[in-house]
Amino acid sequence: MQPGPRPAVPVAGATAEAETSSQDAARSPGRWTWSWRKAAAYAVAVAALFCVYLRLSNTSALNSDSSNYLLMGWDLLHGNVLLHGWYMSDVSVYTTELPQYALLESFLGLHPETAHIAAAMTYTLATLLAVLLAKGGTSGRAALTRMLIAAGIMVAPQLGVGVYTFTMVVDHIGTSVPLLVLWLLLDRVDRSAPRWWVPVLTTLLLAWVLIADAIVLIVAVAPLALVSGIRFIQGMMTDDGPVSPGWTRRVRAQWYQLSLACAAATAIIWARLAERLLSALGAFAVHPVPFALTPLQQARQRYVQALWKVLQLFGADYRGLVGVTFVVAVMHLVSVALVGWSVLRVARRFLGGVPLVDQVLAVAIFANVVLYVVSDVSQQGPHEIAIVMPFGAALAARTLTRRAGHAHRPGERRAAGGNSISRVRLAGYAAGALVLAGYLTGLGYELTQPAAPPENSALAPWLTAHHLTYGLAGYWQASSVTVESDGRVAIRALTVGSMRPYLWLAKTSWYDSASHRATFVVIDTQTPTFAAWLPRATVERYFGPPVRTYRTGPYTILVWDKNLLASISR
Repeated sequence: MQPGPRPAVPVAGATAEAETSSQDAARSPGRWTWSWRKAAAYAVAVAALFCVYLRLSNTSALNSDSSNYLLMGWDLLHGNVLLHGWYMSDVSVYTTELPQYALLESFLGLHPETAHIAAAMTYTLATLLAVLLAKGGTSGRAALTRMLIAAGIMVAPQLGVGVYTFTMVVDHIGTSVPLLVLWLLLDRVDRSAPRWWVPVLTTLLLAWVLIADAIVLIVAVAPLALVSGIRFIQGMMTDDGPVSPGWTRRVRAQWYQLSLACAAATAIIWARLAERLLSALGAFAVHPVPFALTPLQQARQRYVQALWKVLQLFGADYRGLVGVTFVVAVMHLVSVALVGWSVLRVARRFLGGVPLVDQVLAVAIFANVVLYVVSDVSQQGPHEIAIVMPFGAALAARTLTRRAGHAHRPGERRAAGGNSISRVRLAGYAAGALVLAGYLTGLGYELTQPAAPPENSALAPWLTAHHLTYGLAGYWQASSVTVESDGRVAIRALTVGSMRPYLWLAKTSWYDSASHRATFVVIDTQTPTFAAWLPRATVERYFGPPVRTYRTGPYTILVWDKNLLASISR
């Protein structure tokens, strides 16, 4: 009998590879479908948030601050890349929000709505990134819980000061966006193997943002350097002491922590070099950051005022509110408590295995709030600590929930008292759902509020109709009119109580008498603050009696037959 064909002997490697391929093929469609579903869900959420925050932004009137940033972005878009001749505030936003303004203006033009769209984009990004940072490396129910906590804290800024702080002010909230991107990167690497390029990218990103905003020193550079330095020292310490045989091996083992600390310090050097280069090339000038500690005799009063502004930041300022707004504001005290609790919890376990990003966020929040409370910066609005909101939302979500790996495995017996723990957790979920429902109710109420027209919106058409195209005014009556009129009328700001150019978010060429002819001065005679800005007696002492005087609404318009710029003291 002739033997038949021999059965093929499977090759172990080939069999394993074939099985792996078949398993991947079987899993791949589901995995891709789930990825696309998640991407679609995020896209819908982002679009919805943007529409919500655009609507909220429109409840806050465009003022001269935002208008000047629009004018700055317009100048950048039209070739003045270094913004020669511009005087910034103490926050230049040159590498953060200003390019965003210029990009939007290239599509939308120089219009008030462009500022609202830019502000809504910024807060949408800050909210999304805070939620992603809160999620961390979790999945399933833990991830959903974390994301809802972070989103709940951020989703409904308080009508009025809260909406203005987050969806109108061009300031520190824009700085939070690139910093949140950096924390996302470091958090991901912290859960995997370190890479050499991460410290390099950290240096570049911190230096880039530091050029735009000096607050980065307090909320990013110093916290990262401190935390990484502590982690490096912890890694170096052994029972034999820090200096013992094999210490070079331990240094090599801790290279990542050491390199992050060096990256944070090096970012300061690169930022300062970039600023000197910009200055040498004739770029913009930045006002110094005003900072002084609160005098002891005023400490108690100012500390209380500062703490109320912290509550305003989280939407928890209930003073003077009634009805729905009062209830929602009181419920926002939960957000304040969660963020405060999360900082304290990280502080208590600071040296005991807390993730790097949690440590950095806690130090940043603590440093920003403390410096705000004890300094004269607290006399400014809560926008000076706006970064605390997304940082606090992410930190509270990350520390409030246990890690996914700590959950009970299937079939694992619960310890004694497990039923009571489950009831406590269920009660916590119910309370969280109730608070979130309250926040969303408040958000719905805010969305029903009417849109606010730009400040001085009635003045622009009146000046246009009277062929008054270039003039002077107090700061808050100036650039808002310029933007509202699409540039047909230009009003430049004067210093409080004098006829000097007010070089705050302003360009020196605006006051050049050879290029421009200013023939009128606008005075707000009904609003006490604005009336004090340019007293009529001061105006006439510098320019002489006007040839014509008009009154419309709260404004008095004084007109001359000469170029007022030639008389301005520099």
